[in-house]
Amino acid sequence: MNDRSKTRSAARLAAVQALYQMEMEGTALHLLLHEFHQHRLGATIENVTYAPAEQAFFDDVVGGVDGRRAEIDALIVGRLASGWSLERLDKPMRQILRAGTYELLARKDVPTGTVISEYVDVAHAFYERREAGFVNGLLDAIAKEARR
Repeated sequence: MNDRSKTRSAARLAAVQALYQMEMEGTALHLLLHEFHQHRLGATIENVTYAPAEQAFFDDVVGGVDGRRAEIDALIVGRLASGWSLERLDKPMRQILRAGTYELLARKDVPTGTVISEYVDVAHAFYERREAGFVNGLLDAIAKEARR
């Protein structure tokens, strides 16, 4: 994996964490971005050093999800099984799916397979194999519409 791939992977994981924080605490976008820029991206917190992340990519994903949340959520809900709602999904899962869906919609410069694979990897940071498979299947279904 080259340096750009590593910094983008770190940006994706940080974006999911930031989106989770935004949903849990209601933190305004500009404050959230500032906090992550100053205190999280590439920082050492409680003896854990976080990988440097591509800041512009991080900002794009977090800001893009925030700005297009209704469109993104509608795409996700449209692919959920009957009887499931977005609110029924775990909060981290919602953020993984939102970030991946945003990339599929807005980041045509990133290949579909890369987007899906990256968010499956992010899912592995939070969940077991079954949930990662769910991310794979749902993002694949969204990609078929978003990237026609």
